[in-house]
Amino acid sequence: MEITLTEIAAEKVSGRIAGKDGFIKLKYDIDGCGCVVSGVAALWLVDELDEDDREIKTNIGSIYVEKSKEVFLDEQLTIDFSEKANCYQLKSPNQYLNPRMSFIDKTK
Repeated sequence: MEITLTEIAAEKVSGRIAGKDGFIKLKYDIDGCGCVVSGVAALWLVDELDEDDREIKTNIGSIYVEKSKEVFLDEQLTIDFSEKANCYQLKSPNQYLNPRMSFIDKTK
């Protein structure tokens, strides 16, 4: 899997994590979705990694993805930021996986 952040997304992520310890996860969140195939991708800043997390090297450092959820993601991913919508976007060469992706700080 390959993840690249656009310049603006990299700036926004850097601003969100400045001065904080933790790990960035591309989380395929299924809570409240009713079914595992109805999940929603989001960026999380977490204190600890789970046993199932796999490190993906990106142009801004490491992002972690749950191995068991990789099947729902494409092989090549781009994380962008929309100034107009004020949110992150997760896309691949073929589709938008989440055009309004959140960044959630789960650190304590």
